[in-house]
Amino acid sequence: MSTIAERLNEAQARIDAAAARAGRSDAITLLAVSKTKPAEMIRDAYLAGARDFGENYLQEGLDKIQQLKTLDIRWHFIGPLQSNKTRSVAEHFDWIHSVDRLKIAQRLSEQRPSGMAPLNVCIQVNISGEQSKSGVGPDALTELAAQIAGLPGLRLRGLMAIPAPEADEARQHQALAEMKQLFDALKAEHPGLDTLSMGMSGDLEAAVAEGSTMVRIGTAIFGTRK
Repeated sequence: MSTIAERLNEAQARIDAAAARAGRSDAITLLAVSKTKPAEMIRDAYLAGARDFGENYLQEGLDKIQQLKTLDIRWHFIGPLQSNKTRSVAEHFDWIHSVDRLKIAQRLSEQRPSGMAPLNVCIQVNISGEQSKSGVGPDALTELAAQIAGLPGLRLRGLMAIPAPEADEARQHQALAEMKQLFDALKAEHPGLDTLSMGMSGDLEAAVAEGSTMVRIGTAIFGTRK
């Protein structure tokens, strides 16, 4: 059975190969999605070189942050967030990828401790229009981005999406390409944007080809979740 270090290296090799095929030389961050996995596995990935870790469940993430507080990990909250739980994210995480409404952003800004750097924010876009998924619609993105960009405790970094699963490769690329178009249009208004968070274990090659700057890899590193 391969080790976490070996699987992490294999995931990074997939990203590098996809970037080479796309003629890209810019940095692409591997975000290791560690939800439901124990702190010991995160430590193994850290020792193998990973620095960015994503958690979907707040209490579980907070427990791991406490257990691994001696490591210089960048913690990303990537799951849905209820308004009554924003304080814990504001106080303990470095990034949040799932902001999709102004109320959440305002609370995060107000609750970010003054001694900490601004919380890095990606707006989640529901690019496939799925009723079961969170995310702002593309038509409402420009207004929400302008509102978030003006909040003092936050730093708007970019966009995140979880396109609907597609067996057809062309349709898989289509949603990812639409996200890149939205990102480029928004970056023209907010030049500081630098992050397009899209792509997971099953579609990272397509995501890199379409311009992703951060891929969220869980299963390919840590194995399937129970």
